[in-house]
Amino acid sequence: MNESQTQKMVCVAAIAGAFGVKGEVKIKSFTQDPIACVGYGPLCDTEGRIILTPHTHRLMKTFIAVKADEVSTREEAEALKSTLLYVPRSALPQPEEDDFYYADLVGLEVKSTTGKRLGKIIGVHEFGAGDMLEIKPPKGAKNTASWFHPFRKETVPKVDLAAGRVIIEVLEAE
Repeated sequence: MNESQTQKMVCVAAIAGAFGVKGEVKIKSFTQDPIACVGYGPLCDTEGRIILTPHTHRLMKTFIAVKADEVSTREEAEALKSTLLYVPRSALPQPEEDDFYYADLVGLEVKSTTGKRLGKIIGVHEFGAGDMLEIKPPKGAKNTASWFHPFRKETVPKVDLAAGRVIIEVLEAE
């Protein structure tokens, strides 16, 4: 894949190890519908090289057991443990209005509702109480540590992917 294509890869799952003795791979899904991650085509690395081409799968309680041509033994499956699995962004369905893929938010400029430039989104995380934007302050800022902001409609009133920015509601110190 060329450089522009590798920038459009989205992480949808990770290999958690082997399942059983016949080369099934245990996958932890990062998609809203856990089983969806195996339906987007081959699962690749960040460069677009195929890691797994699932041909059978079954949903277990906390993971998906996958059989793929690339893995035939338990040892091969164990060797892939912790491998992140990606698909091209183009393989994913368009999100509904006011839904966003984390990958589409990373890199967006962050401004306050008063127009102050606050930095760029460097990550989106789910810590259990809702999505959080990780924001890196702009160069030259007094505080250079990244910080977190809740990603809810009330606290992020505008996401403009076309303009490459989000507007957030912050309480500024007086």
